[in-house]
Amino acid sequence: MVAATTVSAAIVEHSFNVQNLTVNRLCNRHVITAANGRLPGPSIRAREGDTLIIHVFNKSPYNLTIHWHGIHQMLSAWADGPDMITQCPIRPGNKYTYKFKIIKQEGTFWWHSHTSTLRATLYGAIIIRPRAGSSYPFPKPYREVPILLGEWWNGNVVDMANQALAHGTGPNISDAYTINGWPGDLY
Repeated sequence: MVAATTVSAAIVEHSFNVQNLTVNRLCNRHVITAANGRLPGPSIRAREGDTLIIHVFNKSPYNLTIHWHGIHQMLSAWADGPDMITQCPIRPGNKYTYKFKIIKQEGTFWWHSHTSTLRATLYGAIIIRPRAGSSYPFPKPYREVPILLGEWWNGNVVDMANQALAHGTGPNISDAYTINGWPGDLY
């Protein structure tokens, strides 16, 4: 006798409206590029086996792509995000829809821009839980709080990268480290 179990997988859909945003950090106003008016951007929560559909609307003045860091792109390499490798950049005023399935993975990952240095402010968490009906390989957490570490520059990160390329040097070191988009009290 063969027993079959049916475990449903969901379609998890998000829209990222990417545009410039003015924020105050390190006692200065800065224009950054962010998703949905937030730094960091939205967290994506799904289960192993789910299909992710993410619509990216580029309202920023820059070309961009989104990379799903650590997510295995099984049969969906075109959704991996490195510009000019797996896809052309999403030009300003245009949109692109990423669609891929989470296969044999669970854990915490992150998504970020894969164009120029926009990843400094255009990023967020991806949290993949075990498939419905499965358990964690450790005791179930009491609470989950994504913590995203980053860097902060007192200046436009795209201009900084362009200047470094023009002079054949590396970009300036960051002015601060961030936790969930905020520099610590020591800066």
